[in-house]
Amino acid sequence: MTEKPNILVVDDDTAHRTMLRTLIGPWGYSVDEANDGATAVETVRMQPFDLVLMDVRMLNVSGIEALERIRSFNPAIPVVIMTAYSSVDTAVEALKKGAYDYLTKPLDFDKLRVTMERAMEHSRLREENRILRESLGHHFDLHNIIGRSPAMVRLLETVAQVAPSEATVLITGESGTGKELIAGAIHFNSGNKEGPFVRLNCAAVTETLLESELFGHEKGAFTGAERRKEGRFLQADKGTIFLDEVSEMSPAMQVKLLRVLQEREITRVGGETVIPVDVRVIAATNRDLFEMVDQGSFRRDLFYRLNVVTLEIPPLRKRQEDIPLLASHFLEVFTARNHKVMSGFTPRAMDALLRYDWPGNVRELMNAVERGVVMARSEYLDAADLHLNGRAAWSENDFPDGVDVDNADIPLDRVEKAAIARTLASTGGNKSEAARRLGITRKTLHKKLKKYSMGN
Repeated sequence: MTEKPNILVVDDDTAHRTMLRTLIGPWGYSVDEANDGATAVETVRMQPFDLVLMDVRMLNVSGIEALERIRSFNPAIPVVIMTAYSSVDTAVEALKKGAYDYLTKPLDFDKLRVTMERAMEHSRLREENRILRESLGHHFDLHNIIGRSPAMVRLLETVAQVAPSEATVLITGESGTGKELIAGAIHFNSGNKEGPFVRLNCAAVTETLLESELFGHEKGAFTGAERRKEGRFLQADKGTIFLDEVSEMSPAMQVKLLRVLQEREITRVGGETVIPVDVRVIAATNRDLFEMVDQGSFRRDLFYRLNVVTLEIPPLRKRQEDIPLLASHFLEVFTARNHKVMSGFTPRAMDALLRYDWPGNVRELMNAVERGVVMARSEYLDAADLHLNGRAAWSENDFPDGVDVDNADIPLDRVEKAAIARTLASTGGNKSEAARRLGITRKTLHKKLKKYSMGN
């Protein structure tokens, strides 16, 4: 049987306390009472409560003073203040000192019930977030990031130096290199690590919704906006926001992001209220922003705002010393997750890992090891289990009109088709990476795939 939430009602008016006990009890709460602020403080010290419902004006110790004392030793308990209409200014003072909310007398019982439910839900989520932060903090600990190659050692030394500062950071590197892991390491080794770490992949949200995702919106701001929504910047207040794929922002959104970085304030879509935010920004991209600035597709002023400190994560093919370490780590993770017992890699498997080009970087290595663990039939993972040669989603063998590109007497479109096929094969079907290597945009690549009937 689930234990009832415990509520402490604090009021020097006996009749009002009795009324509240009679009202709240049937809602599924266990109710205790205190007749003044001093008694309330001692009661909270002696036993746990899920919520305190407290009057402001009491004879011995006021609700404001009791609130301060309670929060001094247990700031996690939500305190809802009750006050007369004539004391609203006092209630606002209570909010500044940490009260969850205030209600005016005579109480609106429906509002009271909703406020109590929200206060305890807020408290529950805060505790879950605290536990999650502790878990994430361990995950993002610099000592737990795997990499002993000179390039990774230099990177982690720079992260350790940059993390305690408030500087905006730009992380660059190919897809799958671990940009989010480095962003998390910066946050959880910074002075605002107790604050939220909020993530958003800018490429995963349509342009029309990105502004709402970042800054929030007011009710009725657009079709479907049935209630006010907090944006990611407000969610990240007193913490860090990680903007992945920032290069995919439209010019209009680049202007709005630049304003936030300059003014440290936001305005919800459909709203007029200017809301200050205290947020550290970490951005990431797998594209060359210098080149995009030169081409005019990325604002120069925004680039300099983001590029206070740049961290470049090397691709896996340039730090082969880390492959055995990473592979062994993933093997341990996935054997435990799949309830299997495995002792390691065969020499042939490790040789295959070291010889492979890893176009998908660490993410591809992780997926290869996971597949190997699932498919392995012995305690040692073999090269065949990794299936590296069969991972490519594209192959020149898919096209019967194979082309000898050294032959000058062939149509240009056949050369182009063969080049696309070979590049897709070498990237394991990763279209973004293939487009980068071919020197074209992902949109252009899609058009050519459609033109040559090469799938979607």
